[in-house]
Formats: sequence, C-alpha cells, structure tokens
Amino acid sequence: MIALQGVAKRFANGTEALRDLSFQVANGEFVSLLGPSGCGKSTALRLAAGLLAADAGHVGYPGGKPEIGFVFQEPTLMPWTDTLANARLPLDLKHVPRSEAEDRAAGALARVGLKGFERAYARELSGGMKMRVSLARALAAEPKLLLLDEPFAALDEITRNALGDDLLRLWREDGLTVLFVTHSVGESSYLSQRVLVMTPRPGRVAKDIALPLGRDGRLSPQTIEAQRAISDALNTAMAT
Repeated sequence: MIALQGVAKRFANGTEALRDLSFQVANGEFVSLLGPSGCGKSTALRLAAGLLAADAGHVGYPGGKPEIGFVFQEPTLMPWTDTLANARLPLDLKHVPRSEAEDRAAGALARVGLKGFERAYARELSGGMKMRVSLARALAAEPKLLLLDEPFAALDEITRNALGDDLLRLWREDGLTVLFVTHSVGESSYLSQRVLVMTPRPGRVAKDIALPLGRDGRLSPQTIEAQRAISDALNTAMAT
C-alpha cells in the first residue's frame, strides 16, 4: 500500500527529524509507529499522507496513491457547525452532492456510536465523542489507507480502550490499511499486527516486530509477551 525508502527530513529551524527511514505497509495491515516523544513519528505520518515533502529518499504507493483518511491528535472540529457538517467536510471539499454527502456522513457517525448526535455542536460533546467525530470524518471519505496520529493520547483509559476496540472493528469490517502513531507500548501491542520501533531523533526504524495472531484481549498471555518484546526493543533503541 505504501513504502518509504531512505527518507530524510530536516526542518527550517535545523531540527533533523528523520534520517534514512525505511518501511513498508502492505494492503490490509495494521502497523504502529512507536517511539519516544520527538522521534519523528508524526513527521513520518505526514510524509506518508503527502502533507510534507521528504528532503531525501522516496515515499511511494506501489499500487497507486489510495484514498487517505487522516485522524489528528486533536479532533480539530469546526465549532460553528454541527457534528454532521464536521463529518461531511471531506465530502464537501470534493464537491460530493449534498444528499449523498449527508447520508455518508450520517452513516459514518452511526458506525462510531454517534447516531442521534448529528445536530450536536463540539461544545456539547465529551473529549471521546469529539474524537469519534474526527474518526467518522475520516471514514466518510471511504479511505483505503487510514493514518492516525496519537488519536487517543489525551483521553482517559476507559475511553481510550473503547475507541481502540472500535478502531479494530472498523479496520476488520472495511479491510483498511492502518498506520497508527503511538507512544504507548500497551496500545501498540494490543492493536497492531506489526510494531515499528523508532530511534530517538533523527528517527529511523530500529526494529520491525511482527506480533502473533490470535491475541485475545489486552491482558492475554500473548499480548503481555508482545509488550515485553516491544519494551525490550524500545529500551535498546533509546540506549543506542
């Protein structure tokens, strides 16, 4: 679905965010980028989305650039309009006919548990509900590649777990390809098929960890073992 090869990125202030970053994500995979704060995870995600250009290396889509949905760390909702209009935004930008756009946006809101909240405003929603609107907005565009930048980081544990379960369900139902940025070992071990452990800045992949299939729950023996492997790889990456 997407491949980064030898990617480097330095910002105008001199910060070298990424150096020789290479990885691939296959069609239908759920892959997490995990690393310490400031290691370039979000920069890598924006490069994958085409929101930034690499200084060196290549970002490619072997099967052609897919429809991409992006969920930011903050919900970034428009406060002056309702939930339905917020979820409809990417369709409006593509000039999808209003009736079709509203149907698709309403359907996306229902899928993330917000049926009945179509006319609510952001100020009337909890933090978790706002993030659900942001996820619905990405889904309304019917993406093949879903990019998520620490979307649950600011939420309480109960809400974060519920949203993680919903994300897994949506991934399976839609056959999505997911690239998920996180700094949580527990989150990555539960959600992912693969975890790409990154070095401190300038970021690159220190270890690519394939996780066993059939992990049943956050506290299953397989998930706990995956957490140990990820933690060991992260500690090694940070030490070197």
